Amino acid sequence: SSGINAEYGGVHSLAMLKDGSIIVATGGGIVCALKAGTFKPIAQKECNLAGGATSIAVRGIGHQIYVGVNKGNIYRINFADFQPTCINSCHYSGVLDVAFPHGCGDLFATCGKENIRVWVTDTSSEVLRITVPNMTCHGLCFMTDGHSIISAWNDGKIRAFKPQSGAALYTIHDAHKQGVTAIATTSDSGRIVSGGGEGQVRVWDISSNRQEMKAAMKEHKGVVTCIKIRTNNMECVSSSDDGTCIIWDLNRFVRNQIIFANTLFKAVCYQPEETQLLTGGSDRKISYWETLDGSQIREMEGSTDGSINGLDISDDGNFFVSGGNSRKVKVWKYNEGEVTHVGLGHSGDITRVKVCPNAKHIISVSADGAILRWKYPF
Repeated sequence: SSGINAEYGGVHSLAMLKDGSIIVATGGGIVCALKAGTFKPIAQKECNLAGGATSIAVRGIGHQIYVGVNKGNIYRINFADFQPTCINSCHYSGVLDVAFPHGCGDLFATCGKENIRVWVTDTSSEVLRITVPNMTCHGLCFMTDGHSIISAWNDGKIRAFKPQSGAALYTIHDAHKQGVTAIATTSDSGRIVSGGGEGQVRVWDISSNRQEMKAAMKEHKGVVTCIKIRTNNMECVSSSDDGTCIIWDLNRFVRNQIIFANTLFKAVCYQPEETQLLTGGSDRKISYWETLDGSQIREMEGSTDGSINGLDISDDGNFFVSGGNSRKVKVWKYNEGEVTHVGLGHSGDITRVKVCPNAKHIISVSADGAILRWKYPF
């Protein structure tokens, strides 16, 4: 009682040094040192961390102290000056999407509750964090020209940020009534296609000083879960929880084809030649479809225990990657439909998977906040 005030958030972790001094970490993010025996605070041995402490580890005789906090950071504190240094960081809630810049595998971005983070692929180090308090980012992508990160948020707004500084470029207000749940951009960086919780797919014309809605396409009856655009920008495909995938004409803004299945579609992607679609959903099936007429080509068991939440096809079209509630990352041969490799490591449901453009790594993200980088096996 003589050393820690109640407003510090309560004592969450304690550690004793060799000389009997005690390191105290609180729920309010305060870390301080107390004298042995008297438990009085030691002068100039107190610091503030971003987040409430969850654990402490002492190195050696106590010359360095490591503290983990509930905001996903690990800090190192040198006892001599008691200055904290953040040595590692990660998401502190579920990661909902992952994206690479167009044609670049050196960086990738992830999103989740309150923030977007940009990482260096080879070192897994965080280089940029964009924070929007009390909001959740459901999806993101990079504009093809590399000038902006486009993000979808649960408050119904589409936000664009500079990828170098994280500064806000523009915000599209009231993009969707029930939150923006899926997002994609055209290869000419002139349009955004978004999906919402109410089931609408909307097309936005984007310029340096104006963002205007071009069309709203209303056929889905459930949440839009994924959107992919063809490289010629003439068509896009959207998947939904209502058991449909719809191929849209982006010139006439009408439906070209519709796919029905007894599932909640979670992921869809174009095969590189764009003559076929690959889908996954709650029925644990991975299906191949013709884009021309929407007919099914093949259906196979993608998982034995849980929905398929993420799919991505390699640039050469020979392999694809899947992930879902089974918590396994699987690499498949596209033409044969055979599993070649299985990755185990996630402790939460996998939400998205992505093959990096240079085919060196696979990035998978999950609902427990983990981001795993795998070596691409081919």
